[in-house]
Amino acid sequence: MSSPPITELTERAREIFRRVVEGYIDSGQPIGSKALAADGTLNLSSASIRSVLADLESLGLLAAPHTSAGRLPTDAGLRIFVDGMMRVAEPTSEERAQIEARLSESGPIEHALQQASALLSDLSGAAGMVMVPTREQRLAQFNLVDLGQGRALAVLVGEDGGVENRVVQLDGPASSGSLDRATNYITSRLSGRTLAEASQAMRGEIAAGQTQLDDASRDLVERGLAVWSEDANERPVLIVRGAANLLDEAALGDIDRVRSLLDDLEDKQSVASILESAREADATRIFIGSENRLFGLSGSSVIASPYRDREGRVVGVLGVIGPTRLNYARVVPMVDLTARSLGRSMDKLIV
Repeated sequence: MSSPPITELTERAREIFRRVVEGYIDSGQPIGSKALAADGTLNLSSASIRSVLADLESLGLLAAPHTSAGRLPTDAGLRIFVDGMMRVAEPTSEERAQIEARLSESGPIEHALQQASALLSDLSGAAGMVMVPTREQRLAQFNLVDLGQGRALAVLVGEDGGVENRVVQLDGPASSGSLDRATNYITSRLSGRTLAEASQAMRGEIAAGQTQLDDASRDLVERGLAVWSEDANERPVLIVRGAANLLDEAALGDIDRVRSLLDDLEDKQSVASILESAREADATRIFIGSENRLFGLSGSSVIASPYRDREGRVVGVLGVIGPTRLNYARVVPMVDLTARSLGRSMDKLIV
């Protein structure tokens, strides 16, 4: 049964529903009619409140755990609350200053991404996540330098002037002629291409026997391509900070759920695929509990937003993961602000 839009509820039902959701988000515990009546501002008896709670449960917006007389929101109820009732709490000036200060420093991009993930964790009380941007820069030059003892240094130079080095293990000593021939061959085919494009072209030529390389030079080319491809595959796709925050006092009462969530976080490729689905979003996206298959069993929510460079190009996605009782009103604008701040810092970072 699909849940009704919030506009179809009576004013009384909406107010009671709002208080149950906000109480659950604040405490992590089911909210009962006695607690709602004790507040005094509803001017309703416990019996009248119980009747409304039962109606909301029949509509699929609330559920009653068998161990409690109280109610808590279902995933569908949380979705209705987030989409139609949530009162967004903008970050304070102190929080804004903290975010801007920690993300405004120049330096390696990995440091900025780790800072962003840690920031999200600290400010949300959950786990912060940041996708590492793909590095598809166009290349300008490649060099192989003999290091002796069966090793060579592979040097990649990008069109933006960035330089990256990797050590290539060889079967034995390499002649200067072989190194030069391999270097010239690779440089002539990668100029203006990404590494993936250049690798595909060169492997195709080598497999088809369309090169003038001798065996030694061809071996150097294949080893150079192999070490760079392996490096690209092993680079982290996701940085997660603050997973320990998921073990709060309320979570310890449901340790199986938390264990399931921590297991999910270990599969970073799957988590990254969820964040990837927010890449083209115009605004921060919210995935609640069973709305996402990966986190359905752990009862967790993800709040994610793309971050862009100064030209407006999406370069990655960041977000927060935690229990479905996340403080959405506070965390959603926090994620959005962090994404915008990280985007403004992109041109200062060393990729």
